[in-house]
Amino acid sequence: MKKTISRPGNSLRIIAGKWRSRKLSFPDVTGLRPTADRVRETLFNWLQDAIQREDCLDLFAGSGACGIEALSRGARHVSFVDNSSVAVQAIRSNLQLLQAEGYALICDDSLRWLESGGKAVSNQPLPAQYGLVFIDPPFGTELLAGSARALEQSGLLRDGALIYLEWAQDIPSTGMPRAWQLLKSKRAGAVHFCLYQRQPAAEVAS
Repeated sequence: MKKTISRPGNSLRIIAGKWRSRKLSFPDVTGLRPTADRVRETLFNWLQDAIQREDCLDLFAGSGACGIEALSRGARHVSFVDNSSVAVQAIRSNLQLLQAEGYALICDDSLRWLESGGKAVSNQPLPAQYGLVFIDPPFGTELLAGSARALEQSGLLRDGALIYLEWAQDIPSTGMPRAWQLLKSKRAGAVHFCLYQRQPAAEVAS
C-alpha cells in the first residue's frame, strides 16, 4: 500500500478560468508531482485558443492539475487516468468541491488503459476521441515514449489533436510517432516540456 500522509504544503493553485486562484490539496503518493505553476502557465498560454469545448485526456493524472486547469478554462470534458486509488479519490474530492461537471475518473495504469483502447468505465461515458492530451509520467521511469506510441495506436486521438509531454530529461527526438509534429518546446529548471500536434494520416503518408 502506498504511503499517503497529508501535509499542509501539498497544495496547488488553479491559475485562470472560472476557478482562478482556488487552492486544492492533494495527498502524498509515490511519484505524484503536480506540474509547477510557471510550467502550467506557459502551457496554457500555448493552448489558450484550443481549450474551449475540447475533450481532454489527463494521463498519469496524479494531482489532476492539468486536467482541472483545463476544466476551469472551459474544456467540455476531461478524462483523468491514474493507477493510484488514493490520487483518483483526491481528484474526485477536489472536483466535487469545485462542483465541476464534464469529467470521468479511471483508476487504471495509464499505459495498460491505452493499450486496451481506452475502455469506458461504468456510468462514465467517454469521448470517442480526444483533441488535447496531457502526458506527465513519474520521473525516473521509461514510460514517456511508450505512452506516446500507445496513445497513437489506441485510436483515441483526433487528427489535429494537441499532445503535451513533460519529462525530467530532454524529450526524445526519436521514437515518437511519425504523425506527431513538434510545435513548441521549453525547459524550466529540471523539467522539460513540449507540445506536439497530430497530423492527418494523408499528410503523413505523402
